[in-house]
Amino acid sequence: MKLTTLPLEDHQVKLTVEVEPKPFEDAKQRAARKLARQVKIPGFRPGKAPYPVIVRHLGEAAILEEAIEILVDDIYPQAIKEAEIVPYGPGALEKIVQMDPPVFEFVVPLKAVVEVGDYLSIRLPYDLPEITDDKVEEIITSLQDRQALIEPVERPAHEGDLLRVQVEGVRRSPPEGEDPTLIKKRSHSVLINLQSPSLGSEWPYPGFSRQLIGLSNGDAVTLPYTFSEDYEYESLRGADAEFRVSIDQVNSRELPALDDEFAKSVGDYDTMETLRAAIRQDLEKGQGNEYNHEYDDKILEEIVRDSTIKFPPQMLEQEISNVIERLEGNLAKQKLDIDLYLKTRQMDMAGLKEETRPVAEIRLKKTLVLLELANKEGIKVNPDELQDETNRTLSELSYVMEEKEFKKLLQSESSRTNLVGNVMMDLMMTRTTERLRQIARGIEIIPDSPQDETGGDISEGDTGDAVAEVAAVEAPTSLDASTLEVSENVDQ
Repeated sequence: MKLTTLPLEDHQVKLTVEVEPKPFEDAKQRAARKLARQVKIPGFRPGKAPYPVIVRHLGEAAILEEAIEILVDDIYPQAIKEAEIVPYGPGALEKIVQMDPPVFEFVVPLKAVVEVGDYLSIRLPYDLPEITDDKVEEIITSLQDRQALIEPVERPAHEGDLLRVQVEGVRRSPPEGEDPTLIKKRSHSVLINLQSPSLGSEWPYPGFSRQLIGLSNGDAVTLPYTFSEDYEYESLRGADAEFRVSIDQVNSRELPALDDEFAKSVGDYDTMETLRAAIRQDLEKGQGNEYNHEYDDKILEEIVRDSTIKFPPQMLEQEISNVIERLEGNLAKQKLDIDLYLKTRQMDMAGLKEETRPVAEIRLKKTLVLLELANKEGIKVNPDELQDETNRTLSELSYVMEEKEFKKLLQSESSRTNLVGNVMMDLMMTRTTERLRQIARGIEIIPDSPQDETGGDISEGDTGDAVAEVAAVEAPTSLDASTLEVSENVDQ
């Protein structure tokens, strides 16, 4: 077998293989016997006819076609090994150059190559925002509002009342021929806000609710309003409008006292102090996760920018498919499908793939860089941590999957292996991202403590114990959703 290789610009290699005559003749003999077992040749038992008889009966073209498949299956792995090629995935037979002797031309995608820059010198300021008392009180007020006692009253509306109104809006001087309707008549609940300059936006315009103070059941009023030129909705900018409002019902709202009894009614809290402390802790955790997500992404973007990353087109196509699969999963949660999504976007699948390509390429580069850095930093996953996370993932899946599908997953060795592999990959990416955060903050890195023989760290590919444990799991008959924890890795 003679080999020649030609590197291509898209991180693939063209591999030309010339095969000796004898292997080709052997392949034709094997092809003839295989085909003879599949058809009935008069006068011979299946697979026992001589080669010349098989050729006459089936035709040389059919035998050659089968022989080429056999020969390619035989020579391709050997050619890859002899050419010292490290492929990303299966190559493709591009062309049969000639048949005497047989010369085949393959295009083989190469394994991605990443050369990271000087990531150890990266420093980024880390300024985690502080949770203010006002933010905590906003949550307290929201919880208090949910427990408000609502009662119909026969009196004019006061500050803090909840009104049920009918409202419609029109332009006062619409251009000729233009529909003056801004808002078709509809029923709407209005909470009369407290007088405060820090109030957020109100519907249909800021300050609307306070203009209803003093109105009673059955009253009607017309309220003029001119929208600003920088209003958030472009179609309403500068619009001179009037809103016709009629009061259906005035309701008083009695808020519960903010005392220890209120704290107990919200959850497992003995006092308002413990409730406020728990709210602050939750806010700090949520804000910390959000800040770290953005901070980590800035680090990774800088590393990617200073790195040399090479990958074959097949790898990018796979990442595009992954992004679209995630989109399909998100649509399914909303009881939608990809066909309806494409229809509403007025595009086909080819257009969606092209739109997705830039996002997928960024994701792929970040993943490849993280994998290289995990290797450089010696990031490993503790077996106990892998097992715990795998069990947690199984709990989530048992809740969202049909019981039949969940059992099917557990019974499939390949599915179990993929599950554990994906969990381990997520853990490695998380550990690597945390390490990069320490580096960028200038924090001294303390090496992981050594593990004993029964609890040593593991790296990608060494997941046997976790897979075996998954195989032993039985689908639960019921699961309390409140016991499930959901964590999301950086997915940019």
